Amino acid sequence: MDAAGAAAYNPRTVEEVFRDYKGRRNGMIKALTTDVGDFFRQCDPEKENLCLYGFPSEQWEVNLPAEEVPPELPEPALGINFARDGMQENDWLSLVAVHSDAWLLSVAFYFGARFGFDKSDRKRLFNMINDLPTIFEVVSGNSKKQTKMTNHSLHKSKSNTKGQGSESFQGKVNEEEEEDEEDEHGDALCGACGENYASDEFWICCDLCERWFHGKCVKITPAKAEHIKHYKCPSCSNKRARP
Repeated sequence: MDAAGAAAYNPRTVEEVFRDYKGRRNGMIKALTTDVGDFFRQCDPEKENLCLYGFPSEQWEVNLPAEEVPPELPEPALGINFARDGMQENDWLSLVAVHSDAWLLSVAFYFGARFGFDKSDRKRLFNMINDLPTIFEVVSGNSKKQTKMTNHSLHKSKSNTKGQGSESFQGKVNEEEEEDEEDEHGDALCGACGENYASDEFWICCDLCERWFHGKCVKITPAKAEHIKHYKCPSCSNKRARP
């Protein structure tokens, strides 16, 4: 992260944490609205796993995740760039917005836990945050009424890639198999874009973290998968590449 944008700052009161939250929120809203062209260009799918950071100064930055483990602060969603070209732009921005909302809450309540906020302080902080529209509501243009992102209701199935260790979702199964597989994999979501499985799409499973991905989100085709003995997703590949 940019040292200038992430200057050491430890809010200790409810008001200070809320001010920190608003600054980071405003920066991320800029990235996803007024600065969206620049944000889109920086999220190059050919680059490594990238994150969107918001700073108390109301600035934003697209960068690699922190290398220290555990990080100084909770980290935002990893690899937002990989889904950029595999989704409609508005859907992709909405997905980044949802993850950004979750990150902001985690940072705010990290400070609350670190500095010993009691039940009353936590409730007051949440109420102050809850009075503001979420980033998702701003980005989706619906800041007056809470909305929910909907997923398609589709059957889910999986099978092993022919002759290989990696697994991939296959399109057509009979009705009985669909029923069984729906129960088994009903919560399966793409590890890159967060969307549900669709029967007409190719999916692949990481042999390390065991998360499922749309082939298009990780740039793997069925033909390419045939030659992969053990598939590692971009996140796992990046982690193992570090010294």
